[in-house]
Amino acid sequence: MASWQRTHTCGELRAEHAGQAVVLNGWVNTYRNQGGLVFIDLRDRYGVTQVVFESERVELLKAAQELRSEFVVSIRGQVSRRLEGKENKDLATGAVEVKAHELTILNRCPTPPFEVTEFAAQELANEDLRLQYRYLDLRRPSLQRTLMMRHRLCKVIRDHLDQQGFLEVETPLLGRSTPEGARDYLVPSRVFPKSWFALPQSPQLYKQLLMVAGYDKYFQIARCLRDEDLRADRQPEFTQLDMEMSFVEMDDVFAVIEGLTSAVFQQCLGVSIPLPLPRLRYADAMLRYGNDKPDLRYGLEIAELSDLAAQTEFQVFRGTLESGGKVRGLNVVAAADKFSRKGLDELGEVVKRYNAKGLAWIKVEADKFTSPIEKFLPAPVQQALRERLSAKAGDLLLIVADKEDTVCQALGNLRAHLANVLKLIDPEKLDYKVAWVIDFPSFIRDEEENRWAANHHPFTAPMDEDLAKLESDPGSVRAKAYDLVINGYECGGGSIRIHNPDVQQRLFSVLGMSREQAQERFGFLLDALKFGAPPHGGIALGIDRWAMMLARTGNIRDVIAFPKNQKARDLMTGAPGAVDAKQLKELGL
Repeated sequence: MASWQRTHTCGELRAEHAGQAVVLNGWVNTYRNQGGLVFIDLRDRYGVTQVVFESERVELLKAAQELRSEFVVSIRGQVSRRLEGKENKDLATGAVEVKAHELTILNRCPTPPFEVTEFAAQELANEDLRLQYRYLDLRRPSLQRTLMMRHRLCKVIRDHLDQQGFLEVETPLLGRSTPEGARDYLVPSRVFPKSWFALPQSPQLYKQLLMVAGYDKYFQIARCLRDEDLRADRQPEFTQLDMEMSFVEMDDVFAVIEGLTSAVFQQCLGVSIPLPLPRLRYADAMLRYGNDKPDLRYGLEIAELSDLAAQTEFQVFRGTLESGGKVRGLNVVAAADKFSRKGLDELGEVVKRYNAKGLAWIKVEADKFTSPIEKFLPAPVQQALRERLSAKAGDLLLIVADKEDTVCQALGNLRAHLANVLKLIDPEKLDYKVAWVIDFPSFIRDEEENRWAANHHPFTAPMDEDLAKLESDPGSVRAKAYDLVINGYECGGGSIRIHNPDVQQRLFSVLGMSREQAQERFGFLLDALKFGAPPHGGIALGIDRWAMMLARTGNIRDVIAFPKNQKARDLMTGAPGAVDAKQLKELGL
């Protein structure tokens, strides 16, 4: 056994260890030279222990004076209780310290490009700098706790699904490009010149094939890649829990996921999620919250006001309605005095960022409205607005008139902005609102290409009662699709799949895909559906977003060990980068 082999971790020692001889290994977290004494806080991923070098050991003290932050050291010493009143209640090891007898410097460290030690008021270094030296950034205790939480999440998932009879099956990373959705990452084949593999956007087709093969309960914590623009909650490579089940309908999938959701929150955070989860129809979610992934931790529900707007003399409202638009609004309770005229103008700028032309506001008083548009609102309409929006004196009414999509986007984002400004969400509170969103439209209109596109993906089954309208009225066809929404994030999405090859071909036709094109792109799936495909369905849960929820961070890069930056570059390794001309020649490029 090496002389520096540790006996304990830096988070392990307690008062009951006093008097024991120990060996600790780790990184110097902080260093304090007090003349005749040198103190260091020694850190590993388990915690921090204070080590003291005393003047009685002259050579040892001299060696300790060389130490600096992030040196890797081994300490042999004796555990001692701290003096009364000197305990550190913020540390699990704060009742003790280690009096050093031997010091071995295992590796020195130059001055780091940024502080690894975390303090409450510390401002983090520039993110690109931290990503360039990610191996240093990952030493931060907060990131270590986050990655430990992610490990716990994946373990709970595997254990729970194993108990439910699911099998974890790996699917290929090199597959065929099926351009329907986000852009693929393509890999040229050396063996077959001018032919290409695609990296998987998801294991969607493979998991359906596993159902045809008889593996009725499949899951995989799968790596997926999409060449798309990035944002705070999106990366080009990501991880999802992929699941598929045979002989199921939506309620069966919901039951499995609700049990898993309960287990994850209980075992990872000690939070109980009430079951069954509420279900919101897509149309209701868009009306009441302005988007299909609503944050249900606060109110600010949107109400339809078009019928009342039609009874006013306000030309903006009437013109919008005549052009087929909508008028909708929300009530910000007890907020009339919280926004000055300048503040109201700023709210107007918020909705303009989402293409709305403007924002009408009304301050509610006991017997009247105060508003630039008050004179256009007849008394009966004012009374109806009070009733529709449950408005009382001191409330603030905010109204947008525009195309329906614009109204939804503007008020949905205004709602989130108000929740932030008015501090309606307590960041310290473990408050999670989880719900299903159902009854999505099967198709959306691609105006640029003048055709219908799949709202989810082209293998999603339409509602049985809507099949008769598939060709005649695609816009009214609802899908057997569902999203799992947590605190304003879409954290999962799935559907019951099409298992009948004739229905699958009908859906391809609605999408403008001929039989020949469908066979070229998805022939292997269409062939498989003819060979005894069972009814099946599933879901994919975003592991990265779930980890964000559990760790309570809004940045997806915090929950991935080695993420890309906002421009999809790995600043640590320099990827993507140039390759040798010889490599390109071998690939015929």
